[in-house]
Amino acid sequence: MNAEKTPTTLLLERLPYVTSKEVKISGKIRLAYDDFQVEEIESYAPAGRGEHLFVRFRKTGLTTPEAIKRIALALCINPEQASWAGLKDRDAVTEQWASFQGADPAKALDLKIDRISILKAVLHPHKLRTGHLRGNKFRIYLRETSKDSYEISRSILARLDQVGLANYYGEQRFGFQGNNLERAKRWVNDGASLPRGRFARKFYFSVIQSALFNHWLAHRLQIAPIDCPIEGDLLRKEDTGGMFTTDDMESARLRVQNWEVSPTGPIFGEKMRWPKGRARELEQATLNALGLSFDTLVRFKRYGAGSRRPARVRLREWNVSEEKDGLLLSFQLPKGAYATAVLRELLKSSQGVGNSSSADGDDSSF
Repeated sequence: MNAEKTPTTLLLERLPYVTSKEVKISGKIRLAYDDFQVEEIESYAPAGRGEHLFVRFRKTGLTTPEAIKRIALALCINPEQASWAGLKDRDAVTEQWASFQGADPAKALDLKIDRISILKAVLHPHKLRTGHLRGNKFRIYLRETSKDSYEISRSILARLDQVGLANYYGEQRFGFQGNNLERAKRWVNDGASLPRGRFARKFYFSVIQSALFNHWLAHRLQIAPIDCPIEGDLLRKEDTGGMFTTDDMESARLRVQNWEVSPTGPIFGEKMRWPKGRARELEQATLNALGLSFDTLVRFKRYGAGSRRPARVRLREWNVSEEKDGLLLSFQLPKGAYATAVLRELLKSSQGVGNSSSADGDDSSF
């Protein structure tokens, strides 16, 4: 597939920015694994008892499934019985939890595995499940930055802190030149074969859902700023996650700008809750973007029931510091959000941003 035929939903380069396209920095990323560091923020601490062993580990240059398979085999555990909360980037140094049924804590702490360090091993009554995390902490080095990058970076991040970061799915989710999406479309539309296994099929179905969400969000940003609701929006409460619609647009606008609520977008599926009015019309039009119908997606409900995703996320505990050869960025994002969305706002480019085989923070949405 050449660039001209690649759907615009895949190319972050063509998706609208929240901050001005003319305000940007230059720099290089991922020159070394430790230039991109991710630390998972767990939802809860393991109880210290039970039949499932929670292992906190640090990996370098490995995908999450590759690392967990190595740990499981070293523990003499079937890798297929292991579980994790979210996928972490391959081309990085990352920390996260995984669970292994029936494993011994002492044995886990004694493991010596290439490119993996075992940090903690604690028992818990239940397995770790996808999405059981609060978010991720990031430390990202930008090398060879321009002279004024420090001031510009702070201004961009301050603006994102104020209005929100567009919650795009990262380009790497769709595969090299969109191969994951093309394969998923052939499966859904034409019945083409896919790798066996529920995880693989859930992933490929989520690729379609993600592309549709990106297309919706891109269109949405052309209609209204990220911190402005439109008529019929299904709004999500930031503190509780509860969702509602309202006819009082002035109140909705104030609540969005005060970070009390945020607009949500479609993760299409049978159980997805629809907005109303103009917002619903926009979501219905989105389905045409990839030549799909809602009825088609419902037939695959076993792989994705549908949900809502916030249109924006808040950048937390962000900081920029000047280093000898560039900048050090640090910030937190909630689960499911991509650090590449932050980097593209700074660089106003996607080149070299999403060059990993897995999510850059976590992928807990399938």
